[in-house]
Amino acid sequence: MRRLVGLWRRSLRTRVVINTLVLSTIVILVVGWALLRDVAGGLAENRREVAVAQARAGLEQAQSQLDAAVDDEPAPQSPALTQLVDALATTTGENRTYELVLEGPLTEEGGAPVRSSGSVGLDDVPPDLVRRVTSEQGTFWTFSELEILGGDGETPVVTVGGRVSAPGSNDQYAMYYVFSMADQQETLDLVRNALIAGGAALLVLVSLVSWIVARQVVDPLRLARRIAERFAAGNLEQRMHVKGEDDIARLSTSFNQMAESLQSQITRLENLSRLQQRFVSDVSHELRTPLTTVQMAGQMLYEARSRFDPQTARAAELLHTEIERFEELLSDLLDLSRFDAGAATLEIDDVDLAAVARAAAADETLRRAGITGRARGVDEPAVVMADLRRVDRIVRNLVVNAARYSGSSRVDVIVAQAPDRVSLAVRDYGVGMEPEHVRRVFDRFWRGDPARTQGGTGLGLAIAREDAALHGGTLEAWSRPGEGTEFILTLPREPGERVWAPVEKSVYA
Repeated sequence: MRRLVGLWRRSLRTRVVINTLVLSTIVILVVGWALLRDVAGGLAENRREVAVAQARAGLEQAQSQLDAAVDDEPAPQSPALTQLVDALATTTGENRTYELVLEGPLTEEGGAPVRSSGSVGLDDVPPDLVRRVTSEQGTFWTFSELEILGGDGETPVVTVGGRVSAPGSNDQYAMYYVFSMADQQETLDLVRNALIAGGAALLVLVSLVSWIVARQVVDPLRLARRIAERFAAGNLEQRMHVKGEDDIARLSTSFNQMAESLQSQITRLENLSRLQQRFVSDVSHELRTPLTTVQMAGQMLYEARSRFDPQTARAAELLHTEIERFEELLSDLLDLSRFDAGAATLEIDDVDLAAVARAAAADETLRRAGITGRARGVDEPAVVMADLRRVDRIVRNLVVNAARYSGSSRVDVIVAQAPDRVSLAVRDYGVGMEPEHVRRVFDRFWRGDPARTQGGTGLGLAIAREDAALHGGTLEAWSRPGEGTEFILTLPREPGERVWAPVEKSVYA
């Protein structure tokens, strides 16, 4: 069943063929059922008309024979009735298609005697017909329906009843003609078998036709899917073959045009990206040397600021602060250029995230901001194979952001473990962020403080996410206005593995 369900989900051709087969089966069954009902109704009606006509003629013949038997020999009527039943029962010899049942006289107490031909008795006559014949004057009939789908082997019959009377004694006798419908049932069975065989052959043909049609439609789609997968893998040179001028051909042409447009746009964007990365890398490296010289001069002025007048001393302090900020920005740009160029590497070693969490909760930055740091889930080691310098940079960046922007009085650093991964979360209970800010918080140069009054470069979280991804891990953010913010770093225990979700998200509550 699992393989069938998988085939149903993956294969459009299979779904088309099966749906066509199911719908065709339903149509054939409905049409076949309606046709068999019409054929059965027609056969039964024709047989009824013939049976009623033949039974009426037999009743008239029986009445005339009774009249003649009473006039010619006024003997007891029982022998005459017996002879009458035998005569009517053998009227057509071997081709007789009915059996005869005679009941009477009807007024006799203790039950009227019954005379019959063959193996048919009064019990084989429907009780409703018996009640009508014995209580009303006329000719009545009833029949059992033909078995459309095949029955239990009983032969359907038409039963016609009427009354005759003996002129001498005025006794009433009920006479029933039982006509077999075996020929009609056989005809209906033949029609049913022909319909079943024809329907099965038609279903095979429909399945074959639907498979051929589905193949003509699905094969180009499969080719388009394979080419799209190659596009996704970076092979932008693939094109679809265009044959004819139908819708599939136009789809192939449109697909090729789209591929050419995408290739052109991607090539242009790649060139722009390479130019941007080269520009950032070159500028960062070129600024490193003059920055070092300016930093040395600024440091000398900053250390000698006590000998300057107040305005010059303040200028030396501002120069020192901005040089440090510029150096931080330059260092971040160099890191990003390494990530973009794929040149970033890891120095793998055993890192205990529980120890990292304890150190982060006791960070001096939190204490200076008047924030209480608390480590949770650090009672036992949480060791991963990682680059300690980069992990420290990620966690410190999260703690510094919480100290600068959260407005919270408490920050929790939480560790959770699983057999294959470890998560470290930094949770504050401050002002929080709007949903659109959460979506952009990892963008480069984006800052939640448009006025930039809090300092910073707007690159810290972008670098932190790149560091996490370099380990095969993730860095996620959650926040709600007035409820605080939480950043969750998740790292695999072994290098080379990847993780897709934190160990747990219960800390979101």
